[in-house]
Amino acid sequence: MKSVFPGFSPDALSFLRSLKRNNRREWFQPRKEQYEQLIKMPMLEFVGQLNAAFTRFAPSYVTDPQRSVFRIYRDTRFSHDKTPYKTHIAAIFPRNGAERMRGACFYFHFTEKELLAFGGVYQPDRDELLAYRGLIAEHHTELEKILSDKKLRRTVGHLQGEQLSRMPKGFAPDHPAESLMRQRQWYLEAILDSKVLATARLLPLIASSFEVMTPFVEFLNRPFARREKPKKMLFMAF
Repeated sequence: MKSVFPGFSPDALSFLRSLKRNNRREWFQPRKEQYEQLIKMPMLEFVGQLNAAFTRFAPSYVTDPQRSVFRIYRDTRFSHDKTPYKTHIAAIFPRNGAERMRGACFYFHFTEKELLAFGGVYQPDRDELLAYRGLIAEHHTELEKILSDKKLRRTVGHLQGEQLSRMPKGFAPDHPAESLMRQRQWYLEAILDSKVLATARLLPLIASSFEVMTPFVEFLNRPFARREKPKKMLFMAF
């Protein structure tokens, strides 16, 4: 039986510290093999084992590790940051069959000194915003119950995201869920102890954070789950 992911090596975190100081191609290219051995391959293994955890509490979010893990290369065409490499390592888990990853998802990233777990919606387009607000308008008591769960509050705190200053057009300004419907983003976020990155505690900590967020993520995806066709996902075993 495959042992639990042991954590990233201290050398991997040292590599990220060095990359932050030397974010240029001349430094990275001779060390690309180090990146792949210390970070890329362990990250794929970690996501593979996290997928096994997802099968227990959120099987619709099992994602091929090759699709889940973000590339380290930064697309600088539309970014103010012109450094060629990302200094955080990240993975995303959208709902299976989601068109262009629409809807709520799970996400995590780490740097040499930060570990973050996320569940929800960060950059919805106009149609998505309308779908979320319509869902909340009709089922706000269900969402409020999810967000008031003691374990969720203890693990990830309160709902986060930017808000409009007034109620969006098309919705009654005195709606009882007015605060929830003024949101432009709906997400939960846990800032975790980065010391676990180099230990076997990393996998269960991320998995437990995602598990407690699952009712919230599934609630937000309800409008899209009805329309999307299931898509067969590749499960990568390690």
